[in-house]
This record gives sequence, C-alpha cells and structure tokens, in this order.
Amino acid sequence: MPTPHADVIVVGAGLAGLVAATELADAGRRVLLLDQEGEQNLGGQAFWSLGGLFFVDSPEQRRLSIRDSLELARRDWLTTAAFDRPEDRWPRAWADAYLNFASGEKRAWLRGHGLRWFPAVGWAERGGAGSSAPGNSVPRFHITWGTGPGVLEPFERRAREHARAGRLTFLFRHRVRGLHRHAGTVTGVHGELLEPSGAARGERSSRVVTGDFSLHAQAVILTSGGIGGNHELVRQAWPAERLGPPPTSMVSGVPAHVDGLLQQAAHAAGASLINTDRMWHYPEGLRNWNPVWAGHGIRILPGPSSLWLDPSGRRLPFPHIPGASSLDTLAHITRHRYPHTWFLLNRAIIKREFALSGSEQNPDLTGRDLRQTLKRAGRQVQGPVQAFLDHGEDFVVRATLPDLVAGMTALTPDTPVDLPSVEEAVLDRDLQLRNPAGKDAQLAVVRGARAFPSERLIRVAKPAPLLDPRSGPLIAVRLNVLTRKSLGGLETDLEGRVLDPGGAVIPGLYAAGEVAGFGGGGYHGYRALEGTFLGGCLFSGRTAGRAAAAQAR
Repeated sequence: MPTPHADVIVVGAGLAGLVAATELADAGRRVLLLDQEGEQNLGGQAFWSLGGLFFVDSPEQRRLSIRDSLELARRDWLTTAAFDRPEDRWPRAWADAYLNFASGEKRAWLRGHGLRWFPAVGWAERGGAGSSAPGNSVPRFHITWGTGPGVLEPFERRAREHARAGRLTFLFRHRVRGLHRHAGTVTGVHGELLEPSGAARGERSSRVVTGDFSLHAQAVILTSGGIGGNHELVRQAWPAERLGPPPTSMVSGVPAHVDGLLQQAAHAAGASLINTDRMWHYPEGLRNWNPVWAGHGIRILPGPSSLWLDPSGRRLPFPHIPGASSLDTLAHITRHRYPHTWFLLNRAIIKREFALSGSEQNPDLTGRDLRQTLKRAGRQVQGPVQAFLDHGEDFVVRATLPDLVAGMTALTPDTPVDLPSVEEAVLDRDLQLRNPAGKDAQLAVVRGARAFPSERLIRVAKPAPLLDPRSGPLIAVRLNVLTRKSLGGLETDLEGRVLDPGGAVIPGLYAAGEVAGFGGGGYHGYRALEGTFLGGCLFSGRTAGRAAAAQAR
C-alpha cells in the first residue's frame, strides 16, 4: 500500500480530532486522521456524552428568565478554577478566550452546523458555599438535541464528505508511538499497526501488532484524549496532598483505550506537560448493570434534594450536597478514605431529580424523540433510572427506614450503617419543612433552585418530608468514585502550538482536546463548571485546525 500524502496529520478521531481535521480539509489541506481504535469508535468519548454545552446569556437562558453575563461567567470560572501557578499563564489565557467564545459566536457557529438544544437549561455545579466560592451562579448546561452523537454528527458527516473527495484519509488501527523531528521541527509520526478488531464501540479491542508505519507531513495535531481509562496513570498523578490517598477501588467512566500513552510519549519527546495533578473524577458513580467496558461506571446527574451520607450513615457537612461542587465533595470523601458514600431519597425525588449521564442512558434525547422527552414531566420514573432500580447492584429500595438501613448494611457488611445516625439526619431535615424557611442550608439551595422555571417544573422536587409514605418507597444508592477527565495536559499557546518546558514553540506540533487540558494545558484550573469539556474540544480543535492550516501552505 503506498504511503498517503498529507499536509497535516491528526492523531485521534474523537471530537477535537474531527473538528481539527474538517477545519483543515475545509481550508483545502490534505489530512490523515489516525486512531488506534477501529472505525466503529469514530467520535471517541463524545459519543457517550450527554451532549451538554456551556453557553453564556443564551436565548434559552433568557426565555427562562435566567440573567447571565460574560462578567458573571468569568467570575464563576475564575473562582472555580482557582488558578495559582506560574504555569497557569496559558490556561488562563485559554479560559478567557473560551469565555468570549461561549458568550459570542459559539452558539451561532454550532447552529450553522445544525445543532439544537433542549429548551430547559440545566444547573450543574451549582455551588452553594458562597458568591466567591466555586460553582455556576445560574444554570448554563445546555443539552444538545441528540446528545453526544448529535454534537458529533455534523463533524463526522463533513469528515466523510472530505474523505470521499480525497482531501481526508482515515487510518484506523494506527497506534502512534512517537514523533518524527528534523532540525527541531515535528515532521510526522511513527507507530504500530494493530490487527483489525470487530469489538463493538467501547469494548476492549485487540492489541496484536501486525506491522509498523511511518508518516510525514508539514504539521501534526495531537487529539488523543485523556487518561481516565488508565487507573495506574490516574493513581500516579493523584494529588494526595489535596485529595488524600487515591481510592482503592474506582469505576471507569471511559473505556480502557483512553490510556494517556501518546500524551506521555509526546512529553518524553520534549513537550511540556503541566497540571497533571488536576483531575475531574466524580463522587456519584454507579456500577453499570449493563456494562460496555470493564468496570463501566455511570454518573448520576443529581438534583439537590437527596441526603448525602457517609458510610456509617452520618450526613456529609454542608456544602457537600448533590450537584454542588464535585471536586470539593470528592476531596472530602477521599481524605476521609471512605470506600463509598450514600444518597438517601425516595421515589418522588428520584423521579424528578435523577438523571444519568451519557447518550445511552437518555434514549429520548439521543433519539430526538419529543414525545418520550415530554414524559420526563410525567408521573413515572425514567426508564433508564428504573432499570438501575430494578437491576443495579448499588440500589436498595425499602418501605421503612429501619428496613432500608438493614438493606444498606447487607450490601456493605464491612461498613455497617448506623440506624440512629440515619434517623437523626432524616428527622432533623424533615422538621425544617414545617415553615417556608429554616436553618437547613441544603433546603435553602433547593428552594433557591426552584425559583427558576426549568428547575421547578422538571428538575427539582418540591421540598417534602422524606418519610412521607405518599412519596415512597425509600431508596438508598451506594456511590463510587468514577474516573472521567484529566484537567491538565500538553501546554499550548493560543494557536494550539505545543510548547517545550522552557516555553518555546515546538515547530510543527499542535494539540487540542483533553490531551491539552482542553486548551493551554488545563483551562479549567482545579475544577470545571460542566458543559465545558465538549466545548473545549470544539474550541481547541477548531483553533488548532485553523492554525495548522495556515502553516501548511
């Protein structure tokens, strides 16, 4: 087979890679798009996502009387990111550029590609600890109609059109192991050919090597993703001084091929890798009852009403409430070395407030089925949530509190749950509901959330006693730490050009998406506001693609 000619090589066929490749091909450049997985995995991790995107002062927000602004969003981002290092120079610059994008042309650019959004805006990372503490001040989480596959669709379609026209060549099962350099400039990549694999999307594929390859071009863009499927690498980077020791057991929010190995190879070849200790894992993970990959975990996107309990049944201290600040609650859990935690709720709350992250867990939104989507406001628990209630090993459902606690202890006999502690937490909380106000800070968050129409109508349950039999049965959910995103990455300037440890540009080398910390080597800082991962892939992929197109003339 003759070696295909290319102006630019893009390594990684996820969302950032597809965006970069299509921008290059749109500009008339010839592109090779490589991936170690088969064509069935085209789109990478974006395929599995809920499709949430962060917009600022959008028409959807304004229709719901949500008053947002670039000023407010920038303040929320900076208090959440907490940039505090000299190497945060480029991440901060990328954050500022992205905020301008999210409040400006981002929505119109994506609408031009055919994307549309569910009219109810979600409130992820809602904070609660104060105006100068982490979190979104207002709802900003816009779910794409079609979820993750809907975000991918226009870029995959354009890539295939370019492939038919001969401007883009897909090279699957090409595992890049290193970079070619000549006189300091990156001139291509080399690696191993893996045997064809019929493994379904997300399943572990063969690693049998059948040969090697060597490819050359004027520029290389790395879009190979993060490290969340590589628990060994996650533990190596784990910031024990901030988060305590890494958990002994974690579930995986991404497949095993999200391994970070190309990022490590680029670093070994001289690229600056920064902020590797900043990571975004979730404390509300479930073991998937119908897994696709080994250790497959699903994240709960919780409303704010469930009681969050430690393994013994004591309520976590405020502001550690569902949906407030994932990283800070994770830190509380891991510093205390809790093997798991619990949500305690009832049927009325789970019906309204439990959403599950992922395209496959939201078939109504993914399939663009309006009739099924409207049923979310009905009386029934959503089908995917009900499936976890019926089959999930982390769920306990009982009619009374003593029976519920007995079931919790039966599930975790090494860490028995103390009934008096649970009763105290539940009764103290329920006593605060006799008046329209009280001293329970979590209930204040619930009441504040219901001031927004979308939260009140389809997202946050009306405050009511947990022990009200009309709202039953009672439900306990065991929660596990779920690996997901790495917030650090290859350091880049505002054109996506990779830098060396001294801050100099490495000619011919670009990076975008999670491998670059979604921009600059970590534009989230320590924490994310959510809806900013896909957006970071879109923005950094577009930026790198356009910059490399200008170089490769």
